[in-house]
Amino acid sequence: MPDWSSFLVAMTLALVRVSGMVAFAPFFSSNALPVRVKAVFVLAVAYLLAPLVAALPNAQATLSFSSLLGELSVGLVYGLTLALLNEMLLFAGQIAGLQFSFSLVNLLDPASAIQTPLMGELFQLMGTLVVLAAGLDRILLASMVRSFHAAPLGGYVLLPTTSAQIVRAAGGVFLAAVELAAPVLAATLLVEVAVSLLGKLSPQLPVMALTVPLKTLTGFAILAGSLALWPRFIEARFSGLLDLAERLISAHPQGSLTGMRG
Repeated sequence: MPDWSSFLVAMTLALVRVSGMVAFAPFFSSNALPVRVKAVFVLAVAYLLAPLVAALPNAQATLSFSSLLGELSVGLVYGLTLALLNEMLLFAGQIAGLQFSFSLVNLLDPASAIQTPLMGELFQLMGTLVVLAAGLDRILLASMVRSFHAAPLGGYVLLPTTSAQIVRAAGGVFLAAVELAAPVLAATLLVEVAVSLLGKLSPQLPVMALTVPLKTLTGFAILAGSLALWPRFIEARFSGLLDLAERLISAHPQGSLTGMRG
């Protein structure tokens, strides 16, 4: 007869780890997914993983406050680190919206329940489309499964330096956002310079009436042309954040996840 008590303990610990990731990770945390669907998904994943992860070396299928906190920490490391991708897209959209003169156009973001700029919402939607089309959500889930090798069930302890490294990684959000919005920034800046020079050459030219529509049209044209580069850019940033999450988990002395990516 199977040991149901050990199975339920292992399932509970796996459920806590996966839930921490689903709460913040891109696509999984979207409010477009019903809460019941997320709950069923997390339960199904935990049910399938429980007998496998409980049999791994150094696994401790014991229910305690420290084990629950450790499993939650692993999920939050993955979720919060990958959530920086959404923040990068939102900030890049704010930069582009300012250049498009859409800075006053706000929408209610269903994910955060706050007012967000129109272009920021558009950038997040396009970023989510790239994540789904490239299968990055499945890569994240596979990495979460591999994390049970690096941080055995019930044995992970959050290191003091982990939160500091996540905060330092958040500083890279601004640089990545500027890089993503750089084509639009450069094009609109050139339009402003060109219109300013025309205004100096011809004072009768309605500079204020020309600047906004020219910047908007040029910005949208450059944005549409730069969309071909978005998949590679977002995949590279996603891979970098996922590598960071894996390194933070692998920093635990009980295992290493680097050699298991194949």
